Amino acid sequence: MTTQDTTATEQTASTGRGVLDGIVGHTTVHGIPALFTPRPGEITAGLLFRVGRADETLATTGLTHLVEHLALYRLGLSDLHYNGATADTYTLFHVTGDEDEVVTYLNSVCAALRDLPMDRLETEKEILRTEAGSRGNGPLSRMPLWRYGAQDYGLSSYDELGTHGLTADQVRHWAETRFTRDNAVLWLTSDRVPDGLDLTLPAGRRFPPPAASSTLPVTPAYIRGDDGHLVFTSVLRRSTAAAVFAEVLGRALFQDLRQKGGYSYSAEADYTPRDADFATLTAYADALPQKQDAAVGGFVDTFARLRAGRIEQAELHSARGKLLKRYDAPDLGAALLPSYALSLLLGHPILPAEQQAAELRAVTVEDLRDIAREAWDAGLLQVPTQGADWAGLTPAPHHSPSGVSGTLHPSLEDDDVTLVIGATGVTLSLPDGLITVRYDACAAMTTRPDGARCLIGIDGFRVAVEPTLFGDVTAERIAVLDAAVPAAAVVPLPARTAQEIPQPREQAAPVPQAQRRTRERKPAGHVTGRFLFLTALAVLWPVLLTALVVNGIHESPSMGFAAVAGIMLEFWLIRLARMVYRDEQHEHS
Repeated sequence: MTTQDTTATEQTASTGRGVLDGIVGHTTVHGIPALFTPRPGEITAGLLFRVGRADETLATTGLTHLVEHLALYRLGLSDLHYNGATADTYTLFHVTGDEDEVVTYLNSVCAALRDLPMDRLETEKEILRTEAGSRGNGPLSRMPLWRYGAQDYGLSSYDELGTHGLTADQVRHWAETRFTRDNAVLWLTSDRVPDGLDLTLPAGRRFPPPAASSTLPVTPAYIRGDDGHLVFTSVLRRSTAAAVFAEVLGRALFQDLRQKGGYSYSAEADYTPRDADFATLTAYADALPQKQDAAVGGFVDTFARLRAGRIEQAELHSARGKLLKRYDAPDLGAALLPSYALSLLLGHPILPAEQQAAELRAVTVEDLRDIAREAWDAGLLQVPTQGADWAGLTPAPHHSPSGVSGTLHPSLEDDDVTLVIGATGVTLSLPDGLITVRYDACAAMTTRPDGARCLIGIDGFRVAVEPTLFGDVTAERIAVLDAAVPAAAVVPLPARTAQEIPQPREQAAPVPQAQRRTRERKPAGHVTGRFLFLTALAVLWPVLLTALVVNGIHESPSMGFAAVAGIMLEFWLIRLARMVYRDEQHEHS
């Protein structure tokens, strides 16, 4: 059933859809804006919600993904082509089939969102953990963490910690407040909205995409990554020129790094909208270990050429021609439906196809030069080599600007490492700097029954508190952490086996305090008669040698050789005395 309500929210949505008049059909279904246009063959439909990973906290990561899984559970096994997807800023339920199948699928999803099968909660958590374990971490996985930290758009770099501790009430509340009719958009490749749709969902509000944080005090910056991979990301204002630049950059890298230099096999670039106003530019190149330095140099040179505006008109023409081809598709309206729906959901202006094509044709070499400079200035480069200071990039922060005061807990593995547990946070003191997580800026703290705690700050820094690896980390000190970290940030993890609990590398258990004190009281410098005898010889022999040389050097020409032999004997006596001393100290330690 199609309804035409007149609430303020829907009037605003209708105004945004007005530019699509004559391009795609649009209406409202049970309060949800709907876009539709026909395409030959089966119908494809997508139900979008403006909620994703970036809306969560580190302690609740996986919450949106969990709702998605629960909403699809009742569909079970089917020949129908359907699925769900959770991205940073949206969740999508999509299906392809005939009209009855599409209606059944969409009705089932909305019915499940109104009444999630909470008896499946723990099972779906396990499924999500299994899914995460099979994904692995690619070369791009760390880039969001270093740019954004352990919050908003940086959460995609982390495991879904929420799959351990989320409660039924938390999951239900998330569905009731985020998966609402006012936070959704529907699109269908059909000439009309099918009859029989029941998309009834609770009322709510449209959530804007979350504001982006930043942990990079200076850009362009670089980090050290894994061998074989060169990655560059930047944040750009969404524009047609930026999309063209990504295409030009990808072609230039392929030509310079693969075809000309032979440094890389894969060399490419991508432009992906992040939210209503900004997009992420990503460039990637691989390289063999012996060619990594050359690949980094070639990448920097390519970017420098583009920033200087040394872009051939043919490069622009070729990139623009590829992007313009999409507008020659016979079912253009249907092909653009998903992007129209996402723009409506995020609040990004919707441009008709003719206007998009006109903007593409208007892009100039000067526009690309400006985009190249903007991209480089906001860039983060992950290099497989030692650094990129020579290219004018600043290393991303690897340490906290300050530490906290509190009780000191020396590492049982490294004398130069100390853990500090204080009233305001924890600090790990390393030889090259400090790592600090303050309790009021703690994104998550995982806990283990054996007393282990791991604190992760919103800036992405983490401090692992392992009682087995630091001295005097008692239950009372762990209680300080538990009392100080906000309950919403605590993530309980399951118990570990004895083999999984880390132990110091040098010893199986900490040295008892009484034994350490005994060792401290043991007198130093214990010597024996053998050492005293050798020392006396080493002291007296130079005196005797000097007298012999002075008195006999005029009488015998061979006295010089005797002097050399005497000096060698002195060296041997000193060395022997030192060896005896060390052996005796070791025996008595």
